[in-house]
Amino acid sequence: MNYQELKEQKLYWEDLAIGEVFETPSRTITEADIVNFACLSADFNRLHVDTTYASQSAFGQRIAHGMLVVSVMSGLTTRMLLNHFIEDNLLGLLDMHVRFPKPVFVGDTIHVRVEVIDKNETSKPERGIVTFRRQAVDQRGQVAVEGEWKLLLRRRPR
Repeated sequence: MNYQELKEQKLYWEDLAIGEVFETPSRTITEADIVNFACLSADFNRLHVDTTYASQSAFGQRIAHGMLVVSVMSGLTTRMLLNHFIEDNLLGLLDMHVRFPKPVFVGDTIHVRVEVIDKNETSKPERGIVTFRRQAVDQRGQVAVEGEWKLLLRRRPR
């Protein structure tokens, strides 16, 4: 398959199989990320922005905002090859549930493991729902953030 054919290939709801796993590129969380996210979100919680306060916390240092990590996860998933193939057929995010089992610190490098865990038909035959488990995995192999994202996708035209 040449580049143009590969570029034009699209995946539909039917093309994703439960149990398939994909991995994103990685990205290091920086001091600038935390400061910029605090300014953007107006979340100046001391665990994120106050070194002295955070050093006395259970974490021993400042931690990245959970929603910053979720946002980075979203960005990393758009850089996956899988995203290129489904983006034209993605109709929207329906639901998302997230947990934060481990903190992310300045200097941690994360990537996202994406697994297809469920598929459902909808009342409209041209659409289907895919549930993905996404896990932000740090450089130590620990899951820092995990959750389920339900996406509405086009089904293959009949």
